[in-house]
Amino acid sequence: MIAPDIDFILRRHAGAGRDALIPILQEVQEAHGYLSREAIICVSRHLGLPASKVCGVATFYNEFRFRAPGKFHVQVCRGTACHVKRSARLLDATATALGIKPGETSRDGLFSLEAVACVGACALAPVLAVNGEFHACVGPDSVRRILDFYRGKAARDGTDGG
Repeated sequence: MIAPDIDFILRRHAGAGRDALIPILQEVQEAHGYLSREAIICVSRHLGLPASKVCGVATFYNEFRFRAPGKFHVQVCRGTACHVKRSARLLDATATALGIKPGETSRDGLFSLEAVACVGACALAPVLAVNGEFHACVGPDSVRRILDFYRGKAARDGTDGG
């Protein structure tokens, strides 16, 4: 059974051809936070393309994710200014603190981690962003404090990642 929001997206693209593949994938990811196997199959059937072709296009672009993001999506900027300010150490510290690698989601579903080319906040380097909220001039020693803040926020909200 197709999810109602995916069905809605596909109905809006009735009669679309392969040229609509990327916009459809973008809309599906925006609605779900990632591209599930089921979503890829639905899109492939809608466009009359093999699922392998849809998957091949989606995996070519870094913008597409294939795992559900955590409640808190952590992005570590690796742009030039952040790189110069040692964001590689920041990324390593964040991965260690979360127990995951970039592109993964923590077991509890609270955090996902992504290394990004640039967040556009070069004057604040190095930058760690959580759900779009920037944390400026972050050093490896500050990572646990920032993550603990979000853990506390989840506890206060009475939510977990799952």
